[in-house]
Amino acid sequence: VLLTFVYGMLGVMVGYENNIATIPIAAIVVLALGGDLVLAAGVSVGGMTVAFGLSPINFYTVGNGHLIADLPLFSGAWLRTILCAGGLALMAWYNVRYYRKLQADPANAIGGDLDTSGMKLSKPLEEYEITGRNWLLLAIFLCGLGAVLYGVFNVEGFHINDTSAIFLMVTVVLALASGLSGKDVTEAGFRSLAQMAPATFIIGMATTVSVIMEQGQIQDTISNGLANALSGLPTYLSAIGMSIGQSGLNLLIPSGSGQAMATLPVMIPLGNELGLSPQISILAFQVGDGITNLFNPSLGGLVAMLSLCRVPFDRWLRFALPLTGMLLIWAWLGLLLAVAVGYQ
Repeated sequence: VLLTFVYGMLGVMVGYENNIATIPIAAIVVLALGGDLVLAAGVSVGGMTVAFGLSPINFYTVGNGHLIADLPLFSGAWLRTILCAGGLALMAWYNVRYYRKLQADPANAIGGDLDTSGMKLSKPLEEYEITGRNWLLLAIFLCGLGAVLYGVFNVEGFHINDTSAIFLMVTVVLALASGLSGKDVTEAGFRSLAQMAPATFIIGMATTVSVIMEQGQIQDTISNGLANALSGLPTYLSAIGMSIGQSGLNLLIPSGSGQAMATLPVMIPLGNELGLSPQISILAFQVGDGITNLFNPSLGGLVAMLSLCRVPFDRWLRFALPLTGMLLIWAWLGLLLAVAVGYQ
């Protein structure tokens, strides 16, 4: 439960792709606690995806939506905070439920046969102790993470390339402070590259979808078709329908900010005609974009993080799809509440 909420807070406060480097930590900890790599992905990837998708301060979705609608930035945070906290609690319960199944019968493991070499502890947990060098390495890593947090909140234009640069510098300093030989560091680097190589190809292929749509200038056409399909629906049903439509578009436009720019200029005026405030239209967009990120194969960050956990996408779908249904029901209840109270 704590690990799920820790990674969830990283998703809320730091972002999504910015946290890729922290995924192996969850894998090592969860394996030491008797879980498998699918549970490690549930704790880390699942926690971050749910929290980032429903975050009340997600600039890519909520922030851009508020700029488009000319609303105060991150206004209406009370309902989004409830949805985010409830979604994380559901994610934590789902992880604990799967963990208990593993403890009851290891045959229930979805990732029981996955390669865990290099991730398992070399001796029993109780035999470990924290040395002075361990404290030094942890301090270096936390300083790097602190630099990333400072950049995200205080430096204009601080994005993924800046985060990558900081983590590369941290890696060099850690290698020098660890006492490892140059050969050991080099071999570890090559092993890491080998694990990430398949993900980079998949990310490149997935990116072509949004590139083709943008260059072909068909995003507005799709948005217009969705608007026509929603027009005439009852108010409550139109809010749910808007989130479902955005879920489908998310598979074609995985970028939250890109999807906001492509769809909200059409959806917000349509929502006004249907009796939905701009705040509700933005919330419906956030729900559709955020929750379906759990199984979006065109989302580069998701593919990369699953690759670091060594979890094949089909195994992840077996784990994540039932949870996605539960989260959508939870979020739709929030949307219905928003319509009922005239969420502004």
